[in-house]
Amino acid sequence: MTIVPATYYNASEQKIWSLLETVCDPEVPVLTVLDLGIVRAVSVDESSTPVAVTITITPTYSGCPAMDVIAMSIRMVLLPEGFPNIDIKQVLSPAWTTDWMSEAGRQKLMAYGIAPPNPRQSVCTPDRFQEEEAIQCPQCHSWHTTMVSQFGSTACKALYKCEDCKEPFDYFKCH
Repeated sequence: MTIVPATYYNASEQKIWSLLETVCDPEVPVLTVLDLGIVRAVSVDESSTPVAVTITITPTYSGCPAMDVIAMSIRMVLLPEGFPNIDIKQVLSPAWTTDWMSEAGRQKLMAYGIAPPNPRQSVCTPDRFQEEEAIQCPQCHSWHTTMVSQFGSTACKALYKCEDCKEPFDYFKCH
């Protein structure tokens, strides 16, 4: 699904997109839902009273426990701004991919100490994920790192260790 440039939105839609820039991911609070690319669409029906807002989101993983919190956070941001009639829909297809993350989001991850997903890598297939890929340490920026566990602090991250600075770090897995 392609997101239409903001110049084509009406005033209410533009305001909602601006408000969504303030909704953070509860598991990685430096990322907004727009940084993650999980907001697929915003539609506003101004003929309805009150105005009806539909926001379509795609979880980073099906069954992601953060989606209920994200939906509630979206509601909590929109309600005081005059949007009480909110429908938040979750869609699983097309499946979310790290390609949908913004470049700003990738930079925020690195600054926060989580290695961002490598761009468009061949390792991002289930049959090849077992091969270890080069992941840059977010602390010292060394590429001399090893995977400790395919599962990190959340399902969407793997645990790595830097062999140079010896620090452990999460890697936001590609998919």
